[in-house]
Amino acid sequence: MIGYTTIGTSDMEKACAFYDGLLGVIGGSQLMGMDRIKFYGTGGDGAMLAICIPYDEKPQNCGNGNMVAINAGDRETVDKLYAKARELGASDDGEPGERMPVFYGAYVRDLDGNKLCFYEMKTG
Repeated sequence: MIGYTTIGTSDMEKACAFYDGLLGVIGGSQLMGMDRIKFYGTGGDGAMLAICIPYDEKPQNCGNGNMVAINAGDRETVDKLYAKARELGASDDGEPGERMPVFYGAYVRDLDGNKLCFYEMKTG
């Protein structure tokens, strides 16, 4: 259902270094892009995450309540993604842990302040 989600950056070079390193942990890579926008995914028809310099050329800012949640698949990978994000300069916004019986997650803010969640969810 979701094709891609876009978040803003104020420094494309730093954002690419961050997301190249972070998403590589789960097999993600930069799939395509131009000067002002880069698309990350795992290939195929899956959803993508795009980082971009805002089209209106106004300063990047984070939306209150906006968050990109990345399905890590298992708790070990949640922990790895959280550790990698912190290593790459992300700030902590909630250490890895069980939030409810079916949800294990961790939260960070990327270099531009965008909120990311890494999670494992057991449903059904």
